[in-house]
Formats: sequence, C-alpha cells, structure tokens
Amino acid sequence: METDFLVIGSGIAGLTFALKAAEFGEVAIITKKEEAESNTNYAQGGIAAVFGKNDTFDLHIQDTLNTGSGLSNEKAVRMMVKEGPRLVRELVDLGVTFTRERDTFDLWQEGGHSRNRIIHARDLTGREIENALISRVKENPRITTFENYLAIDLLVEEKRKSRCGGTLIFITSTGETESFYAKVTIIATGGIGQVYLHTTNPRIATGDGIAMAYRAGAQIANMEFVQFHPTSLFARKNQERSLLISEAVRGEGGILRTRKGTPFMEKYSEEGNLASRDIVARAIDSELKKWGDEYVHLDLTHLPARRIREQFPNIYKACLGYGIDITVEPIPVVPAAHYTCGGILTDLEGKTSIEGLYVAGEAACTGVHGANRLASNSLLEALVFAERAFKSSLKYIQKKIQDDKAGGLQDSISQFSHLQISASSNPLPDAIILSHLREEIRRLLWDYVGIVRSTPRLERAKREISAIQEEVEELLKTSATTSDLIELRNIATIAELIIQSSLTRKESRGLHYNTDYPDRDDRIWGRNTLLSRK
Repeated sequence: METDFLVIGSGIAGLTFALKAAEFGEVAIITKKEEAESNTNYAQGGIAAVFGKNDTFDLHIQDTLNTGSGLSNEKAVRMMVKEGPRLVRELVDLGVTFTRERDTFDLWQEGGHSRNRIIHARDLTGREIENALISRVKENPRITTFENYLAIDLLVEEKRKSRCGGTLIFITSTGETESFYAKVTIIATGGIGQVYLHTTNPRIATGDGIAMAYRAGAQIANMEFVQFHPTSLFARKNQERSLLISEAVRGEGGILRTRKGTPFMEKYSEEGNLASRDIVARAIDSELKKWGDEYVHLDLTHLPARRIREQFPNIYKACLGYGIDITVEPIPVVPAAHYTCGGILTDLEGKTSIEGLYVAGEAACTGVHGANRLASNSLLEALVFAERAFKSSLKYIQKKIQDDKAGGLQDSISQFSHLQISASSNPLPDAIILSHLREEIRRLLWDYVGIVRSTPRLERAKREISAIQEEVEELLKTSATTSDLIELRNIATIAELIIQSSLTRKESRGLHYNTDYPDRDDRIWGRNTLLSRK
C-alpha cells in the first residue's frame, strides 16, 4: 500500500497532522485500536495557553522552564508558548467546545503555573478535542483511517538505514502482515505508561513508536524522566488503567492529607498543594513509606458540593462508581505512571535523525519539557509540533518530487528492508507466558525504576530485563506473530531504554531521583541523555 503521508497513531498530534496534510496529499492513519482510543482521550485537565488578562507569554515560558529543571530547550518553549493561542482558536473553529465564563474561556490553575491559564472542557477536555478532530477526519475524503492495524517496525533503507519509507503492518483482524509505503511517515503513537504496574494510560500505551524508532537507529533522549501523576484513584483491585484525579482538583482547593487527616505538602514545598508534579509525587511517596500506608487522601469536602459536581462531573461520577462521594469524603489516591518527557529526539520542526521520519506528541522529545513536564503543556506541545512537522514534511515531499521526476515510491521500494517475522505456520505463543512476562516487566519497573531509585536497584533491573528480552526474542523466532507479542517486545525495549538512561544520569533532577546521587549537577549533567542503537 502507498500514500503520501503515513500517520501512525490517532491522538491529538496524529489527527492534527493528518487534517493539515490532507490539503496537499493523500493521508493514511493507522491505529492499532479504535480511532478514539488514545492518551488524548483520557486527558482531563486541559491545554495551557495565555488568554488571561493578567497573564503573559514570559510568565508561561518561565513557569515551563522552572518546572523543566534546567533541561528545557528555551527556544522550543518560547515557540510553543507563542504559537499556542492561535492553535487553540483553530480547535474552536474545528468544533471544540471549551468551558466559558461569559465571553471568555474559563481558566483553571494547576500545579507549577503562576496564573490561571488552563483552557478546558469541564474535566473531559481530551475527549472533547478527540471527538471534534475525528469528526473532521471522517468528513475528509483524502484521509483513510485503518483501525486495528499495528505497526511492527519501520521500513528503512537497507544499506544506509538513514531514510524511512513506511512501516510493516500487522492486521490484527486477519493475522496478516503488509508493507505500507509513504513519502513521509510521522510517529504519533503516544506514551509508555503500560511499562509500569500502576498507570493512568490506556492499555494501548506500550511505547510502540519509540521502540520502533530505536530499533531503526533513531536517536532517543531523556527516557529516565517518567512523570508519575501524583493523584490517581487507589483501588484495591489491580487495574489496567488507574483513574486519574486531575491536577485541577488541587487547583480548585483540594488538600492532600495523610490517612490520619494531617496536611503535609507545606513540609515539602512553599507552593504546598500546588507544587509541581515531581515534588508532589515524591512527597506522597515519602508519606506512604513513613506511615506504611497504601494511599493518602485528597480532600475536597471543605468546598461547596455543587461547585465540585459542576467543575468535575466526570471525576465525581467515576468515583461514585467506586462508592466514593467526593463531596462528603476524601479521595484515596496514589501516584501512577502518567507521561514520558523523553522520546524520539526531534529538532524544532519535528524531524528525527532518520530522513523522512517525523514525530509529534508524547512519543517525541522536542526539548520543551526538559526533566519534568508542566501540567497541561502536553496537548499544547502536540498541537504546535504536529503543525511544524507538517510544514517541514511538506517541504521535504516537494523537494523529493523535484529530485525524483518519476514521483512516488514504487521505483525505490526495493531499497527498503523487509523485516523478517515469524512464519504464520508457527504455533501461536502461549498467552499465559506473554501475560506473565508483561506483568513481570511492569512490576520490575514499578519496584526498581519508580519515583525514587537507587543504583543497586537499577543494576538489578538491567540484569532482569536483559533476561526477559532474551526470552521475548526467542518467542519472536519460534512463534507466530500476534499483537500481544509485538506489544510485549516494545514494552521490553522501552523498559531497557528507561533503565539504561536512569543508570547513565548520575545525579537527581526533575523526575529522576537517585538516592545514590541525590544532588543536581549542572556542570556535568545539564544536558540530554542520548541513546541510539549501534
């Protein structure tokens, strides 16, 4: 199959890119589940952008840089903040209905922000944006969406491995594989949360795009900086995806307390309950270890019940499903893996180190987030860099057409490697073994590479993930290909990258805290951690 633009993933970054690219060529979107299933769909908070009368670009830029702990690329941050408001208005034009207060946006405040600047659609912002974008995609005759298509690996030039020409696809409904060729490929596959035992991410967040890019030879950056959302609903039953309790709950006055009812955030930060996520997550982790508790409380009961129900209808309803009325009782919460600040290294135009391959959204490391992401900057970054990736890729395509008078890719298909996959005649892998290995990786990362780390734990994790990867590789050789096996391979690759990056950085900064190197060291480690496959 052939197309001009191939989009892998269907969240805000992929859909934004697709809609813009469709004005100039044919677009194919491949998504391994239903098109609406993505991290975007579960984003409760909103989009951070400067609309308030007492807000400025400089304030938003400084808040982002402060939270990034010295590793944010200031040029990328300035660009994102200044281009953001225009793209938010574009969303409104596309049909996104944000919550308003009279004639202006109703603006929330979240941890790390010095002003109210979170544009939201109640507490279902991601779903509102996703639905509006999908509606426009369905209306566009130049965009074709392929659901239940799982990318296995990128197709790269066999000799130099410096140009991407598409991807190898596994069609989950038929078990068949297919090569999908494109002039431009963009990875917009989202996050890696499923590599951890507790996560706010859906089951599809297995780091596929980052893992594929690493195997293809792209540079990967800063994988040690995994953001744990400080407040996910604690449920005794182990869930595949934890319910996220939005940061905006604390922005509206929610107070973190121990199970005995004692507020504790003031001990850890002058900002108290509005401290940035890394500080709050470590504070909760410290309190849990101090008292031997499984969770802490997030208390809203001092706020008017009507206000709680109006501001957080989805959270209120979801908690009721667990038998918790948040207007009269506190919410039991624990941290959960939420967002990766690292990913495939890009320049300011979304270009990777592989020609023809672009990336936007959570799978990218643009330099905006540095060592820690400021709340609600993720959707903003996805919008801005999806547009910039599109503009850059359009120039790339136009140049390629000029250089290749024949046009298209058909004449150059033979240049791209056809990856060897297991024969379909091989027996199916044992589902119990796959499930066990997946859970083994998730628990390994949770126990040894979590909020607080140590070198001995990381070394142990490295040994254990190496053994697991050997077992996975053997399964790939001897078993028929399945979607579960492909995802297991990617989770194992992501685990390796996180562990290796964490061992490399011998300091503590932002989301990476190592008890053996508790201090920040700007002299040596004020730079990105880079990994690439030899």
